Amino acid sequence: MSQLHEIVAAVTVDEPPMSRSVDQIVAAGRRAERRRRAGFASAGAAGLVAAVVAGTFALTPGTSATPEQANTIVAGAAPGAEATWPDAPPFSFTFRAFDAGPLRVQDPVVVSTAYQIASVYMDGKTTHDRPVDDDSEQPDRRDGKRPPVAGGNSPGGTLFAHLTLYRPGAFDPAGITGGTSSTIAGHQAVESTVEPAGRQLAWEYADDAWAVVTAYTSSPEPSIADLSVLVTALKPSPATPATLPFRVGYLPAGLTPVEVGTHALPGMDGIAQARAGNYGGVTYADPAPATTGLTRPYGDPERIGIPDSLSISVTPASSSNQQAKAGQTECHQATDAPFCNRWTSDGAVQVQVLSTAGLSLAELTRIAESVEVADVDDELTWIPVPQAR
Repeated sequence: MSQLHEIVAAVTVDEPPMSRSVDQIVAAGRRAERRRRAGFASAGAAGLVAAVVAGTFALTPGTSATPEQANTIVAGAAPGAEATWPDAPPFSFTFRAFDAGPLRVQDPVVVSTAYQIASVYMDGKTTHDRPVDDDSEQPDRRDGKRPPVAGGNSPGGTLFAHLTLYRPGAFDPAGITGGTSSTIAGHQAVESTVEPAGRQLAWEYADDAWAVVTAYTSSPEPSIADLSVLVTALKPSPATPATLPFRVGYLPAGLTPVEVGTHALPGMDGIAQARAGNYGGVTYADPAPATTGLTRPYGDPERIGIPDSLSISVTPASSSNQQAKAGQTECHQATDAPFCNRWTSDGAVQVQVLSTAGLSLAELTRIAESVEVADVDDELTWIPVPQAR
């Protein structure tokens, strides 16, 4: 069983009530967060951070769509055939933040060769997607329209949810276990549960192209009716290429980019820590994972990561409790994923290179020292993914 499943199971077992107190869960999250920020996270440990963050979210009753609203959702306007989705290349964002009923979809920050992912918040719910000991108010939208969902525990409970928009042909709805087919506002849809206590709604937003919203919860909210409001609210925006705040000078042969985080770490770690203030990251793999037949974002469910991969992330040095060593590189031979940290000459930015591809410390050192960091505060200096190597 994956660590993600273990943590979610621990939180949601025998619900309601929860079998562990909120204080116990938050304490576990803090311990995992400190381990990651120490810089000694192997691939499995890094995945545990996302698992703890995802797993600690359990909802208490809050706002839900009424039966009348649910009927309106299903019988609403015809699908947006008039909405033309751009034929964008991989590593492009094709939608922006939007509101839908009680849900607040954020700008997507993770993108791959097959999909893009955005955090989803809900009115009255808390989402712990920034470090638990960080009291700063990281924005939840780049346009600044809505104040961030604070840390701590709100009266309405907590939530971990995300919207994944798959490229045409990438998602296979037939692969959903135990799914129930339906039609929502003229769109094919599949409702399902996510073990042990989450719910998921997938729908065809364009021809052979599917969107999936996943919410981990131990209460009835958000309900499928709540999630269904996303079906007609999701609209395309002009394609925007994802960029990285660095360029890589050296990579071993065969590795290709497969997943990117802009203002976030790549993968589900990026969504679990969406407001942690990270600058960006990329995961390379050899072989690259398939871009068709998917039923979830990339990652081995037993390890919460992409096998045979190399990840590079750029974060504020202040996010680590490891003392910055300005201009230096420091490497560690972790059991399952060796890694190197390198700091910029002023010690303000940390570059981490981590491998599950069997690379030696010498090779990782060479990669880390080839990374050229852009101005992390000026996105005009950031590099589109294909040019970042």
